[in-house]
Amino acid sequence: MEKSTQSKSKYSIILGVAFVWFTTHFGGGFASGAQIYSYYVRYGVWCLITPAIAMIYNAVFFAYCLYFARKHEVYDYRSYNNALYGRFAPIFSNLFEVLYICVMCVAPAVAFATGGATLSTLTGLPYLVCTLVIGVFIFIVAIFGTDLVRRVASVLSICIIVGLLIVYIPNIIASSHEISQTASTMNSDAFPLGKALYSAFLYGTFQLANVAVFVQHARSFDKPKDAVKSMGIGCVINIIMMTVVVLGIMTVASNPDMAKQSVPTLFMVQSGVGSRFLTPLISVLIILGAVSTAVNMVAAMVARICSQKSVKPANSPAAGSARITRKEIIAALICCLADFGIAQFGLLTLIQKAYSFLAYLAIPVILIPYVVRMIWERTKK
Repeated sequence: MEKSTQSKSKYSIILGVAFVWFTTHFGGGFASGAQIYSYYVRYGVWCLITPAIAMIYNAVFFAYCLYFARKHEVYDYRSYNNALYGRFAPIFSNLFEVLYICVMCVAPAVAFATGGATLSTLTGLPYLVCTLVIGVFIFIVAIFGTDLVRRVASVLSICIIVGLLIVYIPNIIASSHEISQTASTMNSDAFPLGKALYSAFLYGTFQLANVAVFVQHARSFDKPKDAVKSMGIGCVINIIMMTVVVLGIMTVASNPDMAKQSVPTLFMVQSGVGSRFLTPLISVLIILGAVSTAVNMVAAMVARICSQKSVKPANSPAAGSARITRKEIIAALICCLADFGIAQFGLLTLIQKAYSFLAYLAIPVILIPYVVRMIWERTKK
């Protein structure tokens, strides 16, 4: 009985860490469909296979990251980087810090843009006004409601996943003929495989910065090899959800107005079945997902800017009752203003350009050193 309980606990941890990958990958940009359209669907029929290629690529690196962290028992990303980069740590650990700060600036800006674009599409108000409304809301929640957001994060993620399935599955079934026609059109047009693979490579590469989030979860594994099983499951979950979104967007991909849409998921719902019920549902879920992502990122930036003395540990008895300091309010305001400014470039521009920029930064900082380290460890055996 005890063995059975231990086995169940072990596999629940493996599954739990797999979902950590999915919920980290899954944000407002994903829920809006903008990421999937920008990096996959607009490159033709190859969008049916390139998400799987990108996720397998990610799974290899994330499994290695978690395996290494558990094997060497380094569970914060600075210690992990110092161990991984070895004698080159003084250079690459600091370069990673620069990359991670860039990620923490771009990701909440994308969340601002996602919420603003969705609100603008729904209300017809100018995008600038909508991002300002979203920004004010995020600032207030980041100052007074971070703990609440953290507590409901898992429930919110599940709600968004279920909401997406409720939205996408009926549209995919009802528009299966349109998907087939779109695939046929894509197949006959000039969509080079090389460009599609390169786009998937960029998508997978900017995701590599998530190793900073993952290393802490390696502590939960019974042994290092559990990382491989966990990331294998996570890979399957991500591929399934990405393919569902790809198929959903393909129902409207041939529409001439598609290229102008900042929120492809919303456009699909408004053009598909049950739009009266599904439009407000998915809009609320996208905005909530974007706000929760931005709040967590802004809170993390505030924790970096402010001294450790002013930030109470999460498990501290005083954490819940600690007063917000003036320094924390100013830091949150500066972060929100910076993200609001970056968001004015527009959702699609941020996803297509800023995320690609992060990918180019990640190539010398993560991709090449990891490949060298993997090869070195294999030849050392």
